[in-house]
Amino acid sequence: MNDLVLERTVAESQSERSEIVLPADSNALGSLFGGRLMQYIDLVGAMAASRHARAFTVTASMDHLDFVAPVRVGELLILKASVNRAFRTSMEIGVRVMVEDVREQRLRHVSSAYLTFVAVDREGNRLVVPQVVPETEHQKRRFEDAGRRREMRAGETQRKKEMRAALGTGWHV
Repeated sequence: MNDLVLERTVAESQSERSEIVLPADSNALGSLFGGRLMQYIDLVGAMAASRHARAFTVTASMDHLDFVAPVRVGELLILKASVNRAFRTSMEIGVRVMVEDVREQRLRHVSSAYLTFVAVDREGNRLVVPQVVPETEHQKRRFEDAGRRREMRAGETQRKKEMRAALGTGWHV
């Protein structure tokens, strides 16, 4: 990462990906596998995170993944990712997934997710990332919401850590 760059706008790292849903990507009902959609979400999120950090990034978590509506074979999937907020070495990325009806020229929301990525060097050491400069009211709201979600994630992480400690060794057997 360029150490002179201390901040970047949301627009500087936004990413978009398009996919046509094929039969190999679907279940017996002709709907896109949830796991395949998760893969696409992870990829477009990584693109936005890497653009923001100007570095390698790794997925730390995916949460609030909502499957709003099914995606059918033959439909055109549009995924858009933005950095909601950057912390010291991590970033929250929001991904919105839509299906484009090319005949009607309309978009239908089908999924949303929040992911946390960490910037790392080639050896896997964490790197400091530029802060995000939200410019629009929408970006400012997402920035504030990301701070609240981070607090909730930290609480959940602590709760799970305490639960594992209370279970002791061998709990999984």
